[in-house]
Amino acid sequence: MVTVRHGSWLWGVVLTLFLGLPGVATAAEYHLTSDTMFRYFESDTATEGNQQVAPAYEYLQLDVGSASAPGLSFHAYGWGRLDLASDDYFEDDTAGELLYGYLEYRAKEANFNARLGRQSIFEGVANEAVDGLRLSSDLGRYFSASLYGGQPVALDSEQGRSGDSIYGGRLGHRLAGWYDVGVSYKKIENDDELAEKMLGIDLGLYLPHGISLYGYSTRNLETNGWGEHSYELRFNLAGVDVRPYYQQFVYEDQFGTGANGAAPFGYLAETGEEVKVLGTDVTWRAQEEWDFGVKLKNYDYDLRDESAQYYAMLATWHASAGSSLGGEAGIMNGDANEDEYLLLRAFAYWDKLPPQLPLSFLSGDVVWVNYRDDIYNEDTSLFLSLGAGRRFIEDALEVKLSGDYSSDPYFDHEVKGMLTISYDLDHQN
Repeated sequence: MVTVRHGSWLWGVVLTLFLGLPGVATAAEYHLTSDTMFRYFESDTATEGNQQVAPAYEYLQLDVGSASAPGLSFHAYGWGRLDLASDDYFEDDTAGELLYGYLEYRAKEANFNARLGRQSIFEGVANEAVDGLRLSSDLGRYFSASLYGGQPVALDSEQGRSGDSIYGGRLGHRLAGWYDVGVSYKKIENDDELAEKMLGIDLGLYLPHGISLYGYSTRNLETNGWGEHSYELRFNLAGVDVRPYYQQFVYEDQFGTGANGAAPFGYLAETGEEVKVLGTDVTWRAQEEWDFGVKLKNYDYDLRDESAQYYAMLATWHASAGSSLGGEAGIMNGDANEDEYLLLRAFAYWDKLPPQLPLSFLSGDVVWVNYRDDIYNEDTSLFLSLGAGRRFIEDALEVKLSGDYSSDPYFDHEVKGMLTISYDLDHQN
């Protein structure tokens, strides 16, 4: 049912090579996961009245061999969709995509790793899906390096794949138990035109008494400006976990990329806005069952010359078997109407049900927001989610039914439902 997107010929080559390797047909282990989803949603907006959509999805994941042990392994994950309603909500009644499909080799020495095929690259400044090759290895005791190159998957719908390319990497330096720093680079071309050229710096600093500092900065080498700074400090004070953090986003430098027509937030670059976020999360673990928390967050908008502050209290109760109950109460105080509201939330997940019930677990989540001033003649919003499921065949098969309802100033109402059938198959020789 899965239809591979245009340009994924490399995945076919990888699969052919892998299946042709000696011993693969009788691989020591494999893991197959299937998630079949039947969805239904109905929305009523200013432009569409009670539009009903009923797509069916199939997600398949296959892992042959171990991803952590030395040697060869193969990993693939993809989805397909069939629109059962056929009401022109989707451009095509059927669609699908290979999310990843790659051959991987791990060596015992120097943490060497090689991947060939469609894969997700997380190398400092990079967060991309790539059809290509990635190599990484330690360089002695204190250094490590990674390199990748190929074609960016996101651009295959932008005037074809001819002239599309991506390459980059990361050089890291570490001192075990003290710090880990890295410098990364990424360059993307779309139809032989520069789409992105970014430099990244990441840091992990481990101080005495359990104090640690994490963060990263990204610089746009096309606009010669810093697009993002994000740093957080973590420490424990008398049994209380404290996480202060700071973030800064300059939209022109973060999203201002020349020919990258697939950038989902490219329009933000034209606003010229700059946002600074300063906040702190505080968590107190009272005994083993209870967590209490406080959130403090301040937003500053440079161009709009507006600010907003969010204050919240949280509480969560954990049962020994994985069940939990919790809630959040927060207040947003800001200059804009949409930044003046009271938020109340309650959530639950329960898997310690009486044996008389034909269910394995129940879940629920409700969020209610009350705005100080009307937004499009509405002053409240509501989100409600309920789910229930049953496990079979020693928990290898799971059937779950869930439903969502939401109503806010932007949607008169929206109803969603989903039936999910999940199956895990593990085989070991």
